[in-house]
Amino acid sequence: MNRYRISEIPHCVHGRTNGETDPLTLFWTASGLEVNVRGAELWVELHADWSAYEPWFSFVINGAWMSRRMAEKGTHRVCVFRGMNPDTVKNVRILKDTQAMSGDPDSLLQICALETDGSFEAVAPGGLRLEFIGDSITSGEGDIGAKAEEDWISMFFSAQNNYAVMTAEALNAQVRILSQSGWGVGCAWDNNPHNILPPTYEAVCGLLTGARNEALGAHRKNDFAAWQPDYVFINLGTNDCGSFDQPAWRDPATGACFENRRAADGSFCAADVERLQGKVRDFLKTLRRCNPKAELVWIYGMLGLELAPALQAAVEAYCAETGDTHAVFLPLTDDLENRGCRNHPGVGAHRTAAAELVAFVRARQKA
Repeated sequence: MNRYRISEIPHCVHGRTNGETDPLTLFWTASGLEVNVRGAELWVELHADWSAYEPWFSFVINGAWMSRRMAEKGTHRVCVFRGMNPDTVKNVRILKDTQAMSGDPDSLLQICALETDGSFEAVAPGGLRLEFIGDSITSGEGDIGAKAEEDWISMFFSAQNNYAVMTAEALNAQVRILSQSGWGVGCAWDNNPHNILPPTYEAVCGLLTGARNEALGAHRKNDFAAWQPDYVFINLGTNDCGSFDQPAWRDPATGACFENRRAADGSFCAADVERLQGKVRDFLKTLRRCNPKAELVWIYGMLGLELAPALQAAVEAYCAETGDTHAVFLPLTDDLENRGCRNHPGVGAHRTAAAELVAFVRARQKA
């Protein structure tokens, strides 16, 4: 068995990173490492930490999901496979299952090294590049576990059951996911206007806090030139919609309040919808500036479609204002029969959404 640092072997990194591989810090859902190994045995050396929310990770071998487990604190060797035919090449992906934990600055998962009795061969990256921006749905919350489960814990997040990963696998594409449970485009589920994805987008992982994340480069400006997506899918709005049924959020420091309101007849307050639509248009402008050639696709509906008309109108207003002909709104099916735990989309619902996105991309590719 020989030990190799990642920089010493052919490899492919998945997900936004700080640009460093020794060790490779995994910030986001479905971030990880892909290698091709000719050998009988492979081990990975992982380093993990947390205070509240432990990271989970998975091994995928030759496209099959083989193992999933919780990371242990500290540095540990974990067997990926052993006893396999030493003469065949095994494609291996080591992926983070859990989202970047904004609520736990100590949450950390790093790949330090690999050990094998064999050798590593070149990895061919996927063709298309897909980026997904979203909330708990895109983080894979509730897509694994019994339907009755209600605990908000790391165990009930899965990257492999995620519609974004399923879409990428069907299209043989690379995928990056930037998502956070409870967050929105204009405010969070509880009306907190600070817990929104747009201001964090241009950093490597701007929603993380704490000195260690700062030192690891989470707040560095992302190198957009190094990885340009062909499609950016924005699945935001579900928490903004839910906030219309929550009480006002009060800033504990200033006492200022923020609230999305409903009118007496139960409809959305027009002024609050207009404010939200402005946030959508502004975010699309940021996405276009950072990704000048990408198709911008605002997707919505896996947990209800009530806000769909307002979101669609905002996307169309952005297109009319800017002349951008490569931005669209795409409603997705709310697959109620396939709800998972925490009343979130289950794996079946993620398959439904992935099938719709695959069909959309293939149709665009033919056009």
